Amino acid sequence: MKTPSLLRGVLSFSGMTMVSRVLGLVRDMAINASFGANAATDAFWVAFRIPNFMRRLFAEGSFSTAFVPVFTEVKETRPHDDLKQLMSRTAGTLGGVLLVVVALGVIFAPQVTALFSPGAVESHDKFELTVNLLRLTFPFLLFVSLTALCGGALNSFHKFGLPALTPVILNLCMIGGALWLAPRLHTPIMAMGWAILLAGILQLAFQLPTLRRLDLLAMPRWGWSSPDVRRIMRLMVPTLFGSSVAQINLLLDTVIASLLVAGSQSWLSQADRFLELPLGVFGVALGTVILPSLSRHHVGADKEAFSRALDWGLRTTLLIAVPAMFALMILSVPLVATIFQHGRFTAFDTRMASLSISALSFGLPAFALVKVVLPAFYARKDTRTPVRAGVASLVANMVFNVAFLALLFFLWATPAQKAGSWFAAISVIPGLHMALGMASALASYLNLALLWRWLGKAGVYERQPGWARHLLRLGVACAAMIAVLLAGLALWPEWTDVEKWERVWRLAALVIAGGGAYVAALFAMGFRPRDLRTR
Repeated sequence: MKTPSLLRGVLSFSGMTMVSRVLGLVRDMAINASFGANAATDAFWVAFRIPNFMRRLFAEGSFSTAFVPVFTEVKETRPHDDLKQLMSRTAGTLGGVLLVVVALGVIFAPQVTALFSPGAVESHDKFELTVNLLRLTFPFLLFVSLTALCGGALNSFHKFGLPALTPVILNLCMIGGALWLAPRLHTPIMAMGWAILLAGILQLAFQLPTLRRLDLLAMPRWGWSSPDVRRIMRLMVPTLFGSSVAQINLLLDTVIASLLVAGSQSWLSQADRFLELPLGVFGVALGTVILPSLSRHHVGADKEAFSRALDWGLRTTLLIAVPAMFALMILSVPLVATIFQHGRFTAFDTRMASLSISALSFGLPAFALVKVVLPAFYARKDTRTPVRAGVASLVANMVFNVAFLALLFFLWATPAQKAGSWFAAISVIPGLHMALGMASALASYLNLALLWRWLGKAGVYERQPGWARHLLRLGVACAAMIAVLLAGLALWPEWTDVEKWERVWRLAALVIAGGGAYVAALFAMGFRPRDLRTR
């Protein structure tokens, strides 16, 4: 695959993902305006985060990274009938396994809720609400994982736009649930559970016509005895940790956040939303587009092309992720105040959400680079090495969670709170959720460092010329952007008490000025668009 095709693939995927992520912000604006940040919205975010975590584990994580290399190999080396049979048997096997998982999740929803939201157990109403929401949202896992199967097949045929556009359906359903259905229900937040269930069904249906045109649509069949399906399943098992460490960390954060001040779950979810924009649009896009290419280069034993493709992905990721990290950290309050501070979402909520955004965005370059480095292992069907890095990162994240939580507690707690029950104190001290973002960010860098070290030992990647010049350009451009943004904040220090439309034009001015300074500095240092095409 020529590298211009890589760029076209990323632009196609990113363009459609951008639409989805922007609608995701609109979705969260609708939810915040309709419900605010309180115990009910915390219950919803917990109920959505559990199947959403498993979605990323099965759909965007272990399944995709196991399925695409095998699917690409069959596509490149065997007849089309074999490819169609692989789709049929994989869909039947994955669907059968997930049907059991979903059934267990619905039946044992109270136990699952108690496990992942222990802080809700003491509140009967909140606990029951979370259980009822979880029973509505859990089947989403089945439909969205089958949607990922379709998307992986389409990506292998270089159709990146349609799978990237599919999540738009989820956001539209959730916006409709918050604004139209919620006022009509006795328990308004239940509208979000119904919206997610409907979205899962519609997302799967959306991709089936394109599969039919590719002659890949066939009745699902149980295929556990199929050698190709067994290869996918063998590759899947170890990647459960390797490709979804960030999501496991987020789920652990959910458990701890349930013990903190009411609203903490919502504030953390908003931080995740802001990271999803650059991470989903570029990090996931690059990883998704590069995986089929790396798989093909590996099958063809073309080490030079393998290195060029990976090198291109790393440089492009840094160009986006590093300035995005600084921009999110500096503009956290203006962003939240402008986008979310409406209706029941207060100035206090803005300050709390900005804390988690500042902490979590520090890890954005690592989150994004991991998305690009992991395909270098999965394309070679090496699923064990990412597991080792993932487990180390997971353990470190738990340690960091406790350490940072203790640090902030001792900095912010009153002497009376320190002398009393710590569990009682952390449930009333606002801002402690920031510790969870700090821990996740630091753990992500550990994950990246271990992957990078073992990638070097494998000897499959050779760094291409020009890295020193690339990093110098990046550093100067980021410095110029930071200077402009800080000057803007010095000019406009207040955001939470400012009229809505004044916030909008101020933020637009800062984003345009900061982005313009970054691009201008890059060009002044000699960067040209052709630098992306030649990697």
